Amino acid sequence: MTSRNTVGEAADNTLEDLDAAATRFAERRETASAAELDALRETLIRYCLPFAGRLARRYRGRGEYLEDLEQVARLGLVKAIDRYDPERGSFTAYAVITISGELKRHFRDRTWGVHVPRRVQDLSLEVGHASTVLTSALARTPTVPELAAHLRVSEAAVLEAVESAAGYSPASLNAPVTGDGLAEFGDLLGDVDGDLESVTDKLTVTDLLMRLPARERRMLAMRFYGNRTQAEIAAELGISQMHVSRLLSRALAWLREAMLSDTLPRWEGADSRASQHHGMQVLVEDEDAAIVVRVRGEVDRDTADRLRIGLRHAIESGPGAVVVDFSGVPLVDAGGVAVLVEAVRAAGEARVDLCVSGAQPYVARVLAVSGLEAVLRRC
Repeated sequence: MTSRNTVGEAADNTLEDLDAAATRFAERRETASAAELDALRETLIRYCLPFAGRLARRYRGRGEYLEDLEQVARLGLVKAIDRYDPERGSFTAYAVITISGELKRHFRDRTWGVHVPRRVQDLSLEVGHASTVLTSALARTPTVPELAAHLRVSEAAVLEAVESAAGYSPASLNAPVTGDGLAEFGDLLGDVDGDLESVTDKLTVTDLLMRLPARERRMLAMRFYGNRTQAEIAAELGISQMHVSRLLSRALAWLREAMLSDTLPRWEGADSRASQHHGMQVLVEDEDAAIVVRVRGEVDRDTADRLRIGLRHAIESGPGAVVVDFSGVPLVDAGGVAVLVEAVRAAGEARVDLCVSGAQPYVARVLAVSGLEAVLRRC
């Protein structure tokens, strides 16, 4: 029986080299059916597997398992067979380039312990090769300028490549540093951050500050964040320096007690029980053209109810205008603003004109920001 001239014969008899086998496969590929093409392709791949294995073994000893390298080399072999064109020259040369490229790409993209840009990875390999060549030629370790001149790159690029090379196989933090294995490399790095203990205190103080009246919060911010003196604070708020000292002391004492207690201590109003009689005064007077509500003292959450009662009484007194005299009010907080907003609404429903007169600059700014600027303009 006449034997057929096939790639299989070349593989079985091992009489053909890789170039001849690949050329014969390329010739048969043009006229073979799909089934015949699959058989020819598989036969050529099996025939070339030892060649791919030899190329893979060149890269062993670099931290990768030989089995993994052989799989990568076989993948490169398959690509070389599928893309081979006899007009391009030797199949062996083309396969070497393709398989080596796959192996190098595997090391570049899969084996680095730390992500490094591809440009730096390639330069790191070039620096390593150049260092070997120059060491042999100079009989000493080359310097960075010599490596840069040899590779025609900048010295900064060489230094970057050298530093990045450490990312190829970083040391494990769990690596033992003593013979008994009790101490690990990670134990030698870092230290206890002493500021961590103050994080909880800072968060707690932040929450407690928001529980203070607006006046005390403003004074604490001016004193400890704005580095303002008590005299400057007193001039800004329109109160005495002694009063500022007393309010700051009370606020700090409350914060200190709140920090050391599981439950919030009771906040005492302005000047405790004495404030109920002397802290703020509301006087309603019926003048010729309007009802005047004269307010004296600080309007905060402890005294806002008295202002609410006075304004309600003035609005219910009958049609006409209500003038709220704030010339004697050095400070108003959210509680006082809420009372005024409520009074403006009630006055609108009762068809009573309500305005605020004589407001000091700081108080006027607070009212304007709170949406009561129109009430200030009416007087």
